[in-house]
Amino acid sequence: MKQTTEPPRRSKYVYIFNMSEDVWPFIAAISDVKERDNEITENANLVDRELFAMADESDFVFVSPRPIQSDFLQYFQELMNVKNVEVLVPSRHSGQICEDTLTDHAVFHRLVELGKDPSLRISLISYSTTPQFLKLAEHLRRSDAKIYTPESPENEDAWTVNFFGSKSGIRQLGQQSAAEEPDFLVADGLICMGIDDAARIAANKYVKKGGVVLKTNKGHSGAGVLIFRPGDLPAEYSVCEKAICDKLHKDEYWELFPIVIEDFVNVNFAVAGGFPNVEFKIRKSGEIDYLYYCGMRVNKLGIFGGVEINKNIVNDRLETQMIDTGFFIGEKYAAAGYRGYFDVDFIAAKNGKLYVSESNVRRTGGTYAYQMTVELIGDEFMTESYTLSNSNMRLNPGKYSFSGIRSLLEPILFNKKTKEGLVIASANLLHHDQPGLAYVIFGKTKKRAIEIETKMKGLLEVE
Repeated sequence: MKQTTEPPRRSKYVYIFNMSEDVWPFIAAISDVKERDNEITENANLVDRELFAMADESDFVFVSPRPIQSDFLQYFQELMNVKNVEVLVPSRHSGQICEDTLTDHAVFHRLVELGKDPSLRISLISYSTTPQFLKLAEHLRRSDAKIYTPESPENEDAWTVNFFGSKSGIRQLGQQSAAEEPDFLVADGLICMGIDDAARIAANKYVKKGGVVLKTNKGHSGAGVLIFRPGDLPAEYSVCEKAICDKLHKDEYWELFPIVIEDFVNVNFAVAGGFPNVEFKIRKSGEIDYLYYCGMRVNKLGIFGGVEINKNIVNDRLETQMIDTGFFIGEKYAAAGYRGYFDVDFIAAKNGKLYVSESNVRRTGGTYAYQMTVELIGDEFMTESYTLSNSNMRLNPGKYSFSGIRSLLEPILFNKKTKEGLVIASANLLHHDQPGLAYVIFGKTKKRAIEIETKMKGLLEVE
């Protein structure tokens, strides 16, 4: 009797961009309704940028909180040699896109249909493994959709995302690991609950040391972080305490979540812009892959703006220290059951030390730029190119279109032959009330990358 075998199934990814879900308790606790809505909208505006995180796939499904402009999608596909992208947009946009997908019959049915296709092996992945994402995956399986979640921990290990991705969690891991890994340093500080106690502790630290940093347990893009430098607050304890207390009372999340209070670190901006970073990925097997290191572009308020990727960002000694510390942290995460992307943020101090400031246990604001870089430059990107990105450079007030911006920047757009130039990373931001441009620039050297960025600003007439 002739034996029959099943034909091999084609692998296909379904990517859900759920940035707001990653910090949903924090967003839900923002007291100002307008500010809360703006946070959700700002996150959603970054969705088309995230297409580049999938640049290594030629055919994928993209679940988006908002529609993606057809001309931008075409630009992305042509630039990255992507054959097909199926974009699914739930009709409701609450900020919790996995919940919105569950309640949208058409989108949910399409995911079930894909999961039942015997010719496909569907991998469901997301920006972050959230409770909402795991709930959606469970409902799809209940509907007989065969889906795989290669970048997510199992349900019983999902606690690792919020624990290690929180300010208090990484601090606890650092304190527990001091003897085992001496290079895993965190700034001197402690964790407390309640605004009153936090204000007292912070004021005491500020008066004695001239600076202090307060962090809510899991903020987002600089929100939930207060940096007080020398001269920012009164030197008298009682007045200083009241000033901090008044500041904390402006947002409910300071009362709801643990507060980390740390020494202010004098930053050495000559080292990777002061804020080096390293990113990894833990496979489903538990194997840890090192991806890249970079310098983060961070403003005075501590708000992340982009990355700079190149081998010369740090010297060989710091490179080894960052990667070794990252692997050590990754081993702890993997042993606890975490799977997926994570990074480690450092502060380069003037005393020569590297302090771990936080770890994002998810994809990051640099992941898409890294993936784009690998596809456009190749595996030797750390030495063959200098990459710099900007998540949202403010433009002058006015009306902008993607086609108009593309035409204006045509002289400096990325050239596949020279492997230099600018990539427009988003069209959505152009239509915001405060229009902005997300971009990634590639140059053979840092000087060349900066030259392209300067020329871009001249063409756009921004400072």
